[in-house]
Amino acid sequence: MTTTQLSLAEAQTLLTDALTANGVPSGAALHVAEALAAAEAEGQVGHGFSRLEDYIAQARSGKIRADAEVRVEAASTTGLLVDAGHGFAYPALATGIDAAMNVAEAHGTATLAVTRSHHCGALSVQVDRIARRGFIGLMMVNTPAAIAPWGARTPVFGTNPIAFAAPRRGQEPLVIDLSLSVVARGKVMAAKKAGRPIPEGWALDANGEPTTDPDAALAGSMVAIGDAKGAALALIVEIFAAAMSGAALSSEASSFFAADGPPPGVGQFVALFKPTAGADVFAERLETLSAMILGMEGTRLPGDRRRKAIAAAREHGLAVPDHLVATARRLASVRA
Repeated sequence: MTTTQLSLAEAQTLLTDALTANGVPSGAALHVAEALAAAEAEGQVGHGFSRLEDYIAQARSGKIRADAEVRVEAASTTGLLVDAGHGFAYPALATGIDAAMNVAEAHGTATLAVTRSHHCGALSVQVDRIARRGFIGLMMVNTPAAIAPWGARTPVFGTNPIAFAAPRRGQEPLVIDLSLSVVARGKVMAAKKAGRPIPEGWALDANGEPTTDPDAALAGSMVAIGDAKGAALALIVEIFAAAMSGAALSSEASSFFAADGPPPGVGQFVALFKPTAGADVFAERLETLSAMILGMEGTRLPGDRRRKAIAAAREHGLAVPDHLVATARRLASVRA
């Protein structure tokens, strides 16, 4: 597979141009482009350029309401409810997290529930931003049904990712981002678009049998990490993301990929915490723990590959598959 080298700035500009050329307002387009480029930079290519064409198709069909007005309301002293208005998730998260950081600064903690939302890409991008402001961040989201309850064949839960970030003294934040399926469903879609099989162990077909065919995988279910334990964690995330926000359950949500059908209306949940014992005590304890882990042969901290990928992207740019760059350039030249 051949690639085109783009700087981060070039990537953001190209993505923004493609979105605005197809009717997405400039403010929303910038939020989306920044998130897609950031995901590409950290190696989460299933949440990067590969999403652009699907996003634009849904914005043009009205499945994503590109001009949606984000509404934030206080549900309690420390709890915020954000209505994404069936628009892109990224403007809603940016607005909501800004508001939540102000609440957490005043009260030590804040929770943010986003409803009537859409695909929100790499959660690491959002929690990293929280940690850089000195807060501990936790994020959970639900996605269209992809994982069956343990022992069943019919998907009920999404891949329902969860992410965590904590500030570190003098270093990049500790960021952990994981899907509750063995891999994120976006990687299966990326394999489908590239015409490649998927590794065995990622997914089951509609009959509950292992498959390496991405089409059969998308029609079946993803394999949960840790088997029954992973399915139980997916249920927990479903409750936080959907029930807390009043959003659609995974089993009710439409596809993030298809342009037809109603908006998916999924939810996101974010919690922010100030270190209770104080920033200095927290930093000392975290560094002691980190040093203990790193002092063991063969270990690394979670997110180490992500940090290296971001550093390489900042220095050398992004190596984006030629066909995705060509698609972005074509979309940027078409006016809605």
